[in-house]
Amino acid sequence: MHDLKPLTALGGSEPRIERFAHVTIAENDGLALASVAARMGFEAECHGTLKALLGAVPGPGQAILHDPEAGFWMGPDQWMIGAPKDTHELLADNLKVRFADTASITEQSGAWVCFDLIGPGMADVCERLCGVPIRKMVAGDAQRTVIHQLGCFVIRRADADHLRILGPRASAGTLHHALVTAARSTA
Repeated sequence: MHDLKPLTALGGSEPRIERFAHVTIAENDGLALASVAARMGFEAECHGTLKALLGAVPGPGQAILHDPEAGFWMGPDQWMIGAPKDTHELLADNLKVRFADTASITEQSGAWVCFDLIGPGMADVCERLCGVPIRKMVAGDAQRTVIHQLGCFVIRRADADHLRILGPRASAGTLHHALVTAARSTA
């Protein structure tokens, strides 16, 4: 029998962490993700289930930083739900049961790479990466943007110096390079 061990989006056996004096860039490989799209005619029921899960339904530009599940708005009647992979490895399967026929649920854990930018220089780095109004964003704000020609989501976390970036996993190396380059240029 083979002893298989999954690789992170950057190809390592452990998540990569880059530390600078003003910011830390951490590959976050511990996130389970699933998308939720309300089915036509079942929007109200889907919203009710989502509210029971997160405490509220995220609107445009918003994330609900609920624990252990969190979620953010992706488009009209579409959300991304995230939770710790250690406790929610079967997140999509569990959501399919919970939402039943009111929503289409799609496993997303393998489709996205997650980077956490933490530190007092986080806003400076973000300003080099994309056009989101990072200094006006507060905890729970979520924006879709382009970073280094990649469609990404930027989520302001509860801590004032914490930003989460989700980008396409297939371009993890390109996104990581952009983050590190911006961090070096603001040091």
